[in-house]
Amino acid sequence: MADLAVVRAAAASAAAGCTVAGAVAVTVAVVAGPGPGLTGYVSEAGVTDSGYAGAYRIGVFALAAALLLLAAALPPALRTAAALLATGGVATVLSGTVTCSAGCPLPPFEATTVADLVHGGASIAATAAVVFAMLALVATPAAGRALRRVAALGAALALPLAAAVGLAMLLVGRGALVGVLERLLLAVAAGWGLATAGTLGLARRNSSAPGL
Repeated sequence: MADLAVVRAAAASAAAGCTVAGAVAVTVAVVAGPGPGLTGYVSEAGVTDSGYAGAYRIGVFALAAALLLLAAALPPALRTAAALLATGGVATVLSGTVTCSAGCPLPPFEATTVADLVHGGASIAATAAVVFAMLALVATPAAGRALRRVAALGAALALPLAAAVGLAMLLVGRGALVGVLERLLLAVAAGWGLATAGTLGLARRNSSAPGL
């Protein structure tokens, strides 16, 4: 049991590191790349013609690793949340592997390719899995007060943003509104992952402290 606790603590620390590294790499690719700024999707930084496509993919794969490590860091009682995070990690790998075409077009306003649909679907599935993992933690008393509090805050921020992104994509299409909302949602997801990893690591240190 002690060995498993050490492994989970190491996974939580690694998840935090991967989250930071992935977020920084993707941010650099989006900000420094030739994309349309806030009027486009984050994924446009990974289009093959972009000079920062490599940095973008490295960042995405680091974030995928963070989700998988975070799933491994959760205790067995939180298997539902862990399964959702693992699903999100796999979907993120698919999103980073299959790149979209220029502009990352999505229906109903633009003509799309199969790669566009696969990439867009994987990205949406990954984000949804992370949000549902937050809700699963909130609904599981075994998660403990600290994890549930972090998850509740994350869900309170992510749910309205996710709904707004979905509605904006269907009603407005690609533009500044979707671009800003998408970036806010991804920032919330990354922040929640980092806070959750930190909370897990702190709980492990406290439980292993002398006299506890």
